[in-house]
Amino acid sequence: MAKRNDIQPDLLPETLPPKVATGKIAILLDLLHRPDGATIDAMMAATGWQAHSVRGAMSGSIKKALGITVLSEKSDGTRTYRIVAETTA
Repeated sequence: MAKRNDIQPDLLPETLPPKVATGKIAILLDLLHRPDGATIDAMMAATGWQAHSVRGAMSGSIKKALGITVLSEKSDGTRTYRIVAETTA
């Protein structure tokens, strides 16, 4: 059986498929794409995760792995997170 390191480079795909969010990360993305964004509490209720898990998913899976910028705003003591659509100039 061939080991991963034994695979010849010419047998690997030239381009990797784009990263696609699935499962609970996709749920978070849907919430974050809303015009008003989402609070930690709303994301916790939608995923069943604890607050630190929601923050970790935003930092690791959404910001770092998918390269999506998440904007954080605090208004009236409530922090809201959202994804702002990038505009092209």
